[in-house]
Amino acid sequence: MDTDSFAYPPERSSRRRDGDPERLVKIYAGKLFDPHSLQLLPRRVVTVSEDLGLVVDVEPYTEQEANEVDFGGDEKAIDLRDATVLPGFVDAHVHLFLHSYGEASWGEQLTKESLVERTVRATVHAKRTLMAGYTAVRDLGTEGAEDADIHLRKCMSGPNPIISGPRYFCANRAIIASGSYGPKSNLHLHQDGVEGVTGAQFVNGEVECVKAVRMQVGAGADWIKVARNLRCSMTVMNALDYRPRTRIADVNTKLPRTALQTFTTGEVKAMVSAARQLGVKVAAHAQTWRPDLLPENGGVDTLEHGNNIPDELVDHIVKSRVTWVPTLSVFYSEDHEKAAGGPWDTTSRNFQKAIQRGMTNIACGGDTGPFPHGDNALEMKLMVRLGANWRHVLRWATLGGWHCIRSAAWEGTQGAARLALVDELQESAQEVGDNEVPFGVVRRGFAADIVATKGDLEKDFENAVDKSSIVFVMKGGKVFKRGGRELV
Repeated sequence: MDTDSFAYPPERSSRRRDGDPERLVKIYAGKLFDPHSLQLLPRRVVTVSEDLGLVVDVEPYTEQEANEVDFGGDEKAIDLRDATVLPGFVDAHVHLFLHSYGEASWGEQLTKESLVERTVRATVHAKRTLMAGYTAVRDLGTEGAEDADIHLRKCMSGPNPIISGPRYFCANRAIIASGSYGPKSNLHLHQDGVEGVTGAQFVNGEVECVKAVRMQVGAGADWIKVARNLRCSMTVMNALDYRPRTRIADVNTKLPRTALQTFTTGEVKAMVSAARQLGVKVAAHAQTWRPDLLPENGGVDTLEHGNNIPDELVDHIVKSRVTWVPTLSVFYSEDHEKAAGGPWDTTSRNFQKAIQRGMTNIACGGDTGPFPHGDNALEMKLMVRLGANWRHVLRWATLGGWHCIRSAAWEGTQGAARLALVDELQESAQEVGDNEVPFGVVRRGFAADIVATKGDLEKDFENAVDKSSIVFVMKGGKVFKRGGRELV
């Protein structure tokens, strides 16, 4: 089914199952961004069910109709006529358990900050993310914080969450080949990790790969993350602790800078196959694209980073079902020199080449964490600076984000059947859970994950998506920010 062909259905009355009228909120938007048509629709009133946490209707309104509404006295009428309303933003690649490398390096955070401290920081990061307009994120690894993401997800979910935060999709612990990830001990050279702290889960061989996938799915992971190839020269990937040949650097500076494939094709396919069997999607951390990483060849669902696309592969990638999360922000933030031929120069040219060749299967994810949480919109800003159409970028950051991080139950013929019935309001959190609700577009049956900006998207895109311009945030029908003020 082509989801782009959705049309706004006619208004329908909606009632609670106990027979009482639902509690409805009406949002009067000056403009509404529709990621299907890529248009800013003028004067739309969005009706939201607080009970279901879903949008139940979207329709035009006239100026006269709006003037008859008592916005000052009716708390169920929200006046955003001077703002542009959008679906909540999605960051498809975050690390809530990391904070800016300008404050502490990756290695220092893993080896000097307790699990309690890192968890407390993560709760602060979650709130900042939500207040910046990001109502859903995918966390691709706790980076040494063990299974804290699974527990944090519970605290941010349900009708009465303990803390405020976005919908939280977890990948738990990245799966890495032994010897290729930090932190690394300078004394015990054959040991992964320092004092029991490891940045990922280490495996060797197809049997261990499959076991790791099964263990993580059993632990509650939404996603599986596999680190396929790593490059030593990438400043943004945080020093040399990520690389398999770092310990030869004192006598050889060339080999540690060579991009290496850390898993065999057989190991990757074994992990993907095990995840598919369990109904879980797979993300790959890879600097260089390879044919076997594409889903058509038994590869992954999303590719993270990918700042080296061989020319001969571009057309294949454009036609592929894979979703690319280029993480421009982390390359930009960590490459302080931005010299010709450096990480940011290489990455920006790679992205420009891809979009010029017609690549649209993209989602916005900045690898947020190494740069500050709440600044997630940097990814959208950089995409537009590099020549991407701002309307496409907004789609990648909303509906495209949902297409990227949603569960496998929304894919294929099963997903198409669900989408065909979504306006029957059967996909609420009460029915399917927080992470199974459809989101990314303001339409009947989709989650009432809605934000608004006071900025002008057409004339000043960067300011409009900046956190300082986000004046309204609703997630699941609950208002967290209104009039530019936090309500929690």
